Amino acid sequence: MEILLQALTLRLGHNAMLATLGAGMFGLAAGASGAFLVLRKRALVSDAMAHATLPGLALAFLLMAALGGEGRGLLGLMLGSAISAALGLLAVDWLTRRTRLTEDAAIGAVLASFFGFGVVLMTVIQTLPFGRKAGLESFLLGSTAGMLRADALTILVGGLIALGATLLLRRPMTLVAFDPEYAAASGVKVQRIDLAMMALAGGIMVVGLKIVGLVLAVAMLILPAAAARFWTDRVGRVVWGAGLIGGVSGYLGTALSAIAPRLPTGPMVVLTAAAIFLVSMIFAPGRGALALWSARRGFGRRLKLRAGLLDLAQGRRPSAEAARELRRAGFLSAAGEATDSGRAAAREAAEDESLWARAREILPPEALAGRDDGATPLRAALTPDEWSLVRGVSA
Repeated sequence: MEILLQALTLRLGHNAMLATLGAGMFGLAAGASGAFLVLRKRALVSDAMAHATLPGLALAFLLMAALGGEGRGLLGLMLGSAISAALGLLAVDWLTRRTRLTEDAAIGAVLASFFGFGVVLMTVIQTLPFGRKAGLESFLLGSTAGMLRADALTILVGGLIALGATLLLRRPMTLVAFDPEYAAASGVKVQRIDLAMMALAGGIMVVGLKIVGLVLAVAMLILPAAAARFWTDRVGRVVWGAGLIGGVSGYLGTALSAIAPRLPTGPMVVLTAAAIFLVSMIFAPGRGALALWSARRGFGRRLKLRAGLLDLAQGRRPSAEAARELRRAGFLSAAGEATDSGRAAAREAAEDESLWARAREILPPEALAGRDDGATPLRAALTPDEWSLVRGVSA
């Protein structure tokens, strides 16, 4: 526990501190920008871009090594990856717009082609007599070992630029994510915003080259945003919540990797984000699995209670399940007789059911869609004007 506290407070050495801060900044930027991908339902495109970065990485290494260097300069590798990712994005966009391929088919074609080409180049690199190629494959899954101050600053600046661009484009990206037709009618260039959104994703993947690698970078775009979506329905909160979850995942995952040197940094960061996603999926109020289970269970009990009250109002014997709910509510005695409060509730339920029947006659079906669930009292389901209308007609 003490060594974990040292890792979290950045006291495990200079390299560990740089890696932890860099991963936290990367996670913050990835989570915030990835929120719009999730809202726009374009997560799969980011996966194609992640795989499309590999040829650029290999070609950048070859170019830098051919010019007499070691070929491992992070800025050069990031630039090559960014160019390759941009070409992959443009290829998907062109195939979708100019051919009869659907977007998922175009993504599959680009992903497989670019990644296959990249694997071939990486294999060729291993046979060449120049360049420091040992460990180049670590850029696939990330590796913070030997991170330099310049590397950390590059990641920090890149993350800040991506985060700033996300905030700058937040309004048009939100509009396009939820209603592209209205956005187009309002003068927003939907295609340009989509490309900008994907360019941000590509930039984030390039920034995360050293931290989580090319393959796992897409997870940091999707997992924090998907986790944040369980906690709120408001766009701003989803964006900032995703950024917070991404930052915590990067920071904590790198710290955990630092105290267990055999555990790779990139997978630990992604697993931390996955753990937060799992907790959110189960325990988030309102949208989590437990909350949904509780809501369904409560709705089922209310349905049985109402059915039992209607049976009492019409002089019928309630079913065993309905009788159990009536006893729980104090509307039925142990002997199976309706109590005074039960008879009063039964009369109210019968009156409410007749009002529901009248509402179905005078209100259009679309007005009651999603509100006529068989358990909610009419007054709670209608607006004040609708309620007054139904009561007036009934009277």
